Amino acid sequence: MAQPQAKIQPNGLGVPIGGARGRGARSNRSGRFEAYEKIEFDDGWTGNDTPAQIETTLSPLKSRTIISRNDSPDISFDQSINPYVGCMHGCIYCYARPSHTYMGLSAGLDFESRLFYKPDGPELLAKELSSPRYRCRPIHIGGNTDPYQSVERDTRLTRRLLEVLQRHNHPFSIISKSALIARDADILGDMGQRNLAVACISITTLDRKLARAMEPRAATPERRLEAISRLRDAGCPASVGFAPVIPGLNDHELEAVLEAASKAGATGAMYVTLRLPHEIKDLFREWLDDVRPDRAARVMSLIRQTRGGKDYDADWSQRMRGTGPVAELIATRFKAAIRRYGLERSYKSLDTNQFRLPPEARPQMDLFEDGPA
Repeated sequence: MAQPQAKIQPNGLGVPIGGARGRGARSNRSGRFEAYEKIEFDDGWTGNDTPAQIETTLSPLKSRTIISRNDSPDISFDQSINPYVGCMHGCIYCYARPSHTYMGLSAGLDFESRLFYKPDGPELLAKELSSPRYRCRPIHIGGNTDPYQSVERDTRLTRRLLEVLQRHNHPFSIISKSALIARDADILGDMGQRNLAVACISITTLDRKLARAMEPRAATPERRLEAISRLRDAGCPASVGFAPVIPGLNDHELEAVLEAASKAGATGAMYVTLRLPHEIKDLFREWLDDVRPDRAARVMSLIRQTRGGKDYDADWSQRMRGTGPVAELIATRFKAAIRRYGLERSYKSLDTNQFRLPPEARPQMDLFEDGPA
């Protein structure tokens, strides 16, 4: 696969105020683990107000395993796969941004433009599933970064992972805000009909202008609704994720988004209140001051009202929903809306009993376990 060529400005130097064209973050500050911090400034010499063009690089990432595991009590899965590190969609609110700092990169523009992928992921997955120690439990795909970024058109990495899961009859859930997910409706439909797959499409707003600002390289809201319909027609249960809910910015659209998703064929829904851990709080405030200066102070005030007066509270018992009257009102509205639009369906547990090793992964003598014909 031909990889995009890099023309990235290191550590944000030279990126003008207002950000880079087609990107969400307004800066590229060094990560919190770096010994030195590089800060952008205007010395008055360039006189160039044109947003910089930052191209994307995609680099292979050598991995020893592909399945990640967690024991967080507020997460509904304990096994996940993330084919990509970093995300081209550039969503300013993305909770995965701080993960880039573990690689010595910025949670800002680096996260959106310096991507990594796991080319041997399908082979690693097949190996892990065939281990005698492996015990089948549903795997969630895309819990950190989107598995259907535009580079997926070339790498087909996510599709190849789904093919491995299909050969093993292994149950999985998948989440995306990309219409590209509909490309794999054949696999998702087949496995969805057998209670081996469910999908969730994230829709944060129906306002195309706001969507373009918050999620500059993600699919339009209309195309995401179309993806829900295509998955439904293929036989894969699809839910909608109104996530994140940003008080004072998109929370007024909660009912409209759920209604539109219901009409498109969604049968379930979820929401998450905006989370601003680590570097995200500064990135989000920069973006808000630039894009919505008239309401920035109000939005941040409402956010703090859901987090006990802070920008963020990482306590697992409330980090997904928040606390206080503002958070309680959002929860009340959500419960009423899913009843109104028929999105109360709670999916039954995915079937782990169908899991099997395909013939090519089974020991040779197992082929004769039923005796000669």
